[in-house]
Amino acid sequence: MTTKRALRSTRAHRSSIMNVGRRVDYAVRALSYLAGQPSDRVVSRVEIQQHQAIPPHFLSKILRALVNAGFLDSVSGSHGGFRLTRAPDSISIREVYESVERPLSLIDCVELRGEFCQFAPVCTQIDVWAGAQQMLADYLARITISDIADQPGLVARLRG
Repeated sequence: MTTKRALRSTRAHRSSIMNVGRRVDYAVRALSYLAGQPSDRVVSRVEIQQHQAIPPHFLSKILRALVNAGFLDSVSGSHGGFRLTRAPDSISIREVYESVERPLSLIDCVELRGEFCQFAPVCTQIDVWAGAQQMLADYLARITISDIADQPGLVARLRG
């Protein structure tokens, strides 16, 4: 593989490298807001949008992804909306990330190994990045929506 071709290949793969963007932020905020509500309360999309300042076009897509991932139940009708289907302490940030983004990946070469570049068979970095990725994945799997929703001052802001 030529250097220019390898560079193009690297650029093409950058979109799969981990990036904590707005979708993850908005998903965590929406779930945290719902976690701060009584468990039997159905909360409208508009209420979540207003209290969390999430743009409506983003929120609709995010809520759909969270329903598809099994975190939320969608209730139809004039008093419809959303509620958690799982306890907030059972929803990890890693699960949320992967439900609205893609599987956690710090760098493509960890996932693709030999397919990524010509140096993969002799690369001394892959194990370093694989270890870092595993540490991050383990950490995000331990942090839950409940951990975030229980932060000092958050409950007052969520309700308010």
